[in-house]
Amino acid sequence: MLKDFFIALSQNQFLNSAAKKYGLRLGAQSVVAGTNVEETIKSIKELNAHGISCTVDNLGEFVFKKEEATEAKEKILEVIEAIHENNVDAHISLKATQLGLDIDFDFALENLKEILKKASGYNMFVNIDIEDSSHLQPSYDVLDELLKEYDNVGAVIQSYFHRAQEYTEKYKDLRLRFVKGAYKEPAEIAYQEKKDIDANFIKVVEWHLLNGKFTSIATHDHNIINHIKKFVKRNNIPKDKYEFQMLYGFRKDLQLQLAKEGYNFCTYVPFGKDWYGYFMRRLAERPQNLNLVAKQVFNKKTNTVLGVAAGAFILGRMSKRNKK
Repeated sequence: MLKDFFIALSQNQFLNSAAKKYGLRLGAQSVVAGTNVEETIKSIKELNAHGISCTVDNLGEFVFKKEEATEAKEKILEVIEAIHENNVDAHISLKATQLGLDIDFDFALENLKEILKKASGYNMFVNIDIEDSSHLQPSYDVLDELLKEYDNVGAVIQSYFHRAQEYTEKYKDLRLRFVKGAYKEPAEIAYQEKKDIDANFIKVVEWHLLNGKFTSIATHDHNIINHIKKFVKRNNIPKDKYEFQMLYGFRKDLQLQLAKEGYNFCTYVPFGKDWYGYFMRRLAERPQNLNLVAKQVFNKKTNTVLGVAAGAFILGRMSKRNKK
């Protein structure tokens, strides 16, 4: 029920627009690295100082106009240039929908090619985040087209999908990020129970560690992390073949601990004003994340992200009733 609640909030365009007006004053600064490139580079430098690399995501939701997709492309190109100029340890994560996948496949493909071309010139990796099931195959179709020209691109595998193993094997020669999945999907195509999602996560991660190129293990679950640490030691898998990943602002102590232990560690660094949908999906993905950010987001002097979301939701419902 809680997951459904957060998913519903993440897909509400009214709440998304309302959140943009308030910006990071609501407490989102604890989970978003900045609203502009300069602030984000500063956050990356701070993480790099602790031996942590970064993957940078220019946040964006509900892109249905070519002008918006072009603007997103230009912002990503700006980030690539800033990463290069500042000589920071970072690469790019992006969503094909933000580049126009919901508008026109070829249009989105050309935008992605322009990004990959620039990143390739700086020997920079680009990761394509895979979204809900309606965009699953189109996103992989885009990836297939990009692989015909570029080798600095990888993708995400979501372990709640029944076909996760199939996708893992198909793209085993790519750098892959493994996540559990953050969208509401039907039982016909996705596991519904946490234990099943976790089991499949471990299954596909272990397979790729043994058979794949480079494995990014994206989870805040310390039990899974400890399991993987034992697995790589038992199978003599070198540390340059994998990394652990977590989200910016989540489990900071564990991030620093893993880096100090000598593991490759990468923080997923989102930035921009369009943070609302991203944050709601993180809570939907793992409601326990509420506990991870509670001390950072909740205080007596400011409204909370959830408080404003709930308030806006109620106002929106009231507004609809008044119009009737």
